[in-house]
Amino acid sequence: MESTLFEYDSLAETQYEPPHESLYETINAAITKTGLAIIDNALPESITRPLYAASQDLRPDQYHSAGIGRNNRFQQNKTIRSDAIHWLNPQNQQTLGYFHSMEKLRQQLNQRLFLGLFEYECHFAHYKPGAFYTRHTDAFKTNRNRVITTILYLNPNWDTQDGGELLIYNGDTDEIIATVQPEFGRLVVFLSEEFPHEVLPATRDRHSLAGWFRVNE
Repeated sequence: MESTLFEYDSLAETQYEPPHESLYETINAAITKTGLAIIDNALPESITRPLYAASQDLRPDQYHSAGIGRNNRFQQNKTIRSDAIHWLNPQNQQTLGYFHSMEKLRQQLNQRLFLGLFEYECHFAHYKPGAFYTRHTDAFKTNRNRVITTILYLNPNWDTQDGGELLIYNGDTDEIIATVQPEFGRLVVFLSEEFPHEVLPATRDRHSLAGWFRVNE
């Protein structure tokens, strides 16, 4: 039986404005064509504003230094990444609308693209001024559990001079195919194995919500 970290309950949609159905169509079409989707104002503010509030309500001790690798390969290396993260609870009222939206996206991707996505995990990421994440890939072809990456930006009034861009590369080449400003409400979705990417330093605090759809290990 298919399972997920969050059991979808359509009744909860009455607590927020659900995303328009066209969002899922747009993401499906983009992933099919190029493997990458970048969508501004992707989710209603009844979802993004509570997420922003939740990220701001966290105390510094509720974030922990991010690392690389999983399980016995996990390590912290501040020469590779210097952000701090906080894993989300899907039952928190402030995050409920977002998890519902991602569960519906999981279902749509499975129905249209037959990806076999099993569950979703995500965390807030806080980059202090000067923090960065060097070029990396979210999944490796030899260990295929993260399939789709999602990034939602939570930075009101972001300006290009603030920095903090996400650079997305064309496979193993040095060609940059997208330079993404971390503006509030912008959603980035891409195939985890296919797109190396990096986060450049910013001059102000930078907040995002990074997540991954995974197959069953």
